[in-house]
Amino acid sequence: FLSKSMNETNHSRVTEFVLLGLSGSQELQPFLLFIFSLLYLAILLGNFLIILTVTSDSRLHTPMYFLLANLSFIDICVASFATPKMIADFLVERKTISFEACLAQIFFVHLFTGSEMVILVSMAYDRYVAICKPLHYMTIMSRCVCVTLVLISWCVGFIHTTSQLAFTVNLPFCGPDQVDSFFCDLPLVTKLACTDTYVISLLIVADSGFLSLSSFLLLVVSYTVILITVRNRSSASMAKARSTLTAHITVVTLFFGPCIFIYVWPFSGYSVDKVLAVFYTIFTPILNPVIYTLRNKEMKAAMAKLKSRYLKSGQVSAVIRNVLFLEIK
Repeated sequence: FLSKSMNETNHSRVTEFVLLGLSGSQELQPFLLFIFSLLYLAILLGNFLIILTVTSDSRLHTPMYFLLANLSFIDICVASFATPKMIADFLVERKTISFEACLAQIFFVHLFTGSEMVILVSMAYDRYVAICKPLHYMTIMSRCVCVTLVLISWCVGFIHTTSQLAFTVNLPFCGPDQVDSFFCDLPLVTKLACTDTYVISLLIVADSGFLSLSSFLLLVVSYTVILITVRNRSSASMAKARSTLTAHITVVTLFFGPCIFIYVWPFSGYSVDKVLAVFYTIFTPILNPVIYTLRNKEMKAAMAKLKSRYLKSGQVSAVIRNVLFLEIK
C-alpha cells in the first residue's frame, strides 16, 4: 500500500513539461514565428488544394489519386499535431505543455506517421499493379480495395501509437521537466522519468524501428521491381510511369530518411533530432504537394480547370475587396 501511494505521488508531481523549443534566443522568436506561420499556411493550402482537386475532377477518381488525397490529409494531420502549438509558443517566453497534452502529442505523432508509412506502401503497391499488371489494374485496385488499404493504414497507425503510448503512461515523472524540442517526442520524454528507462527506450526504438524498416524495405522491393519493369519497356506510357515513380521515390526518401535516423539510430544528438523533427513535421508535408503537382500533367491540368471554374475574372478582386473591407471595419 505504501509503495502504491508513493508511486501515485510520483505521478502527481509533474503536471506539465517545459518545451525548450527550436531556439533559446528571444531575438529569433519573431523571425521564427513569421517563417513557420507561412510554412504552416502553405502546408494547409497546398494539401487542401490537392484534396479539392482530386474530389472535384472526375478524371482523377482513380486509385492513385484517391491514395494521394489521403496522403495529403495525413500530411495536414502530421503538420497540425504540434505546429500550431509551436507557433503560439513563439509568443511566450516560458513554453509549457500539460502532461495530458504531452501524451496527446505522442499519441497523434505516432498515429499519423504510422498511418503515412502504410499509405506510402499502398501507393507503391498501386504503382506496382499499374505498371506490372496493367490489364488487371482496375480489377485488383477496386474501390473496395482502396478503402481497405486506407482503413488498414489507420489501424496500423493506431496499433503502433497505442503500443508506444503504453511505454509512457505509467512512467513516474517526479523531477526533470524540460523537453529539448518543440513538441513531446517520445524518446525525449522517457528520458525525464524517475526510473531506469534503458529497457523501455530499447522497446520504443524496436517498435518504431520495426515499422519504419519493414515499410521501407517493402517500398525498396516494390520500386526495384517496378524500375526493372520500366527499364525493360520503352513505350510512351513507361515514360509517364518514370515521371510518376520519380515523384513517389522522392517523397518516400524525404519521409523515411528522418524517421529511420531518429528511431533506428537513436544515439544522435538532440540538436540533430530537432532538425530532423522539423523536417518530417514541416518540410515533408509542404514538399509532397509540390513534388506531386510539378511532375504531374494531370494534376496541373485539373488545377487549371479548378482555377478557371472558381476563380473567374472579377471574383478574386471582389473577394480581396471584401476581406480588406472587413479588416478596415
